[in-house]
Amino acid sequence: MSKITITQTRSQIKCPQRQKATLKALGLGRIGKTITHEGTSQVLGMVNKVQHLVSVKAA
Repeated sequence: MSKITITQTRSQIKCPQRQKATLKALGLGRIGKTITHEGTSQVLGMVNKVQHLVSVKAA
């Protein structure tokens, strides 16, 4: 599996509760926080649900 770097770029204030929970499950929670995950299908699915709030780079 390849590693991906996920950075939160937008606020979660006016987002639905499910998207807030997805960000928390990814390990994010504030703008500018960066985390590295394996590029599994579960993680990529979570990133797809909050793609308007995060930016993704291949690590």
